[in-house]
Amino acid sequence: MAVPKSKITRSKRGMRRSGHAKETVTWVEDKKSGELRRPHHIDLKTGMYRGKQILEPKEEF
Repeated sequence: MAVPKSKITRSKRGMRRSGHAKETVTWVEDKKSGELRRPHHIDLKTGMYRGKQILEPKEEF
């Protein structure tokens, strides 16, 4: 059975767990519409991605 050679300090434990924090979601302003959207994601309202039409735009009801 594996047994630790020495006690892990609070500092080392905290450094190991530093990547466990939730990341904040990044938003960018769309150049054409001015609305906020996620970077590297398709804009679902317009269906555009990197200047190309990928999906049909969502219809407003």
